[in-house]
Amino acid sequence: MKENICTIPVNEIFEINDGCPICRMRNTIEAKYIDYITGPAMMEPDIRIETNRAGFCERHYSMMLTAGRARLPVALTLESHLIEVREKLLAKKPDKKVLEALETLEESCFVCEYIEPHLSRALETVCLSYKNEPDFRKLYESQPYICLEHYRMIIQRAKKPMGKEYDAFAEVTRRLVLKYADSLQNDIAGFRDAFDYQNAGKPMPEASRDVIERTIEFLTSRPAVTKQEKSE
Repeated sequence: MKENICTIPVNEIFEINDGCPICRMRNTIEAKYIDYITGPAMMEPDIRIETNRAGFCERHYSMMLTAGRARLPVALTLESHLIEVREKLLAKKPDKKVLEALETLEESCFVCEYIEPHLSRALETVCLSYKNEPDFRKLYESQPYICLEHYRMIIQRAKKPMGKEYDAFAEVTRRLVLKYADSLQNDIAGFRDAFDYQNAGKPMPEASRDVIERTIEFLTSRPAVTKQEKSE
């Protein structure tokens, strides 16, 4: 896959100022790969070899089906992947090697494998932009929050590009995350208290109405899936 297919417009993403900016970067990469793999790429021999080997996780199979394209590319990808699974795994006795290969396949996904390296490079760009561009630094520090997963990820990857400014950057990021976590905790308390008999008849605080969904998204980096969405 050509590098420019997943070029991430970091400044544009941080200008949105809504939710976790690193989730937005991840989602951009993810969407581009889903669009790529359900398009002409499915006929490229080198790509087909990789999708036959890795398959896709449940999330990315679902995204492929809801990408708005015809179902034929998904069917053809599934067909060749099933052939490989049958020939290399199911046609053989389930010995230790085969069982280990099946276990590896359960954790394997073509799209997931590409998200990680592209997101790592995008995070390096974030760090360098913060270090060298005052305007970007303001954008970064004005973000509503960074989710828990991406807080860990950017702190881990910031040390080399940030150099001597790492400690200050890490502290700014920690405070950004902590401030949002504190606000969630306060809103959850408001939700809880709304069910206390002593508050009967009092309206629930507006900020507490969607706090469950917002907290799940903060903790997991993914929006909560409601019962209705699962049934659709």
